[in-house]
Amino acid sequence: MLAIILAALTVGATTVGGIVALKSKDRFHLVLGLSAGLLLGLVAFDLLPEVFANATKMVNGKIAGVSLAFLAGFLVLHFIEEYFGGHEPADSDYEHDHSHYGNIAGGFGALAMAVHVFLDGIALGVAFHVSNKLGLAIFFALLVHAFSDGLNTVAMLKKTGHWSKAATYLLLLDAIARIGGAALGNSIHPSPGWLAIYLAFFSGIIIYIATSHILPEAHSNHPSRVTMLTTMAGVAVMFGVVTLL
Repeated sequence: MLAIILAALTVGATTVGGIVALKSKDRFHLVLGLSAGLLLGLVAFDLLPEVFANATKMVNGKIAGVSLAFLAGFLVLHFIEEYFGGHEPADSDYEHDHSHYGNIAGGFGALAMAVHVFLDGIALGVAFHVSNKLGLAIFFALLVHAFSDGLNTVAMLKKTGHWSKAATYLLLLDAIARIGGAALGNSIHPSPGWLAIYLAFFSGIIIYIATSHILPEAHSNHPSRVTMLTTMAGVAVMFGVVTLL
């Protein structure tokens, strides 16, 4: 039940991110740099140690199943967003000529967003089966992720002139997917080996989000030196959070 309540709280973080995007002009890149550092720190200091501590499944006796799951998490989200559209960073220097900006308010874009948000919720529910420490650490990371989701999505819709009631629908979709995923994750009780597989898969998703969404936006049209310092600060903060928990 705790996981479901915390998932609902992350929806508020998405709303706050959207409000910041509406009110701010060019002042949130440092927050994004910090956000990326927090996510990278979560994977490095909490998720991956948990993953490899419980890794028991091997492929062909040579490759750890968690290694393949990590790669799959990264690539699955990449492919979904490449072919169906996704919430790319606003003002990114890396957007393509066939940008999917217009798709974010459409069916396929909404589906892409719902899939990865749903997986976020599952990770939160599953994490509490391991320990309250891991569950709270993932909740903290999801707050960061939800904030950047709201910020980037609203900023992108404003930039491209697609701001409409679609923003409200996206927030509702975000809420349903996160809470639904947390409810599912809370109801299943995987073995340690399969739990490690899923957490590795989730780690791949987090790395993809941090490196392909948050960091490109944080460094786009801004002095990179200060942003890099905030990213390092985010890593340091997550190190402290994991150590204290």
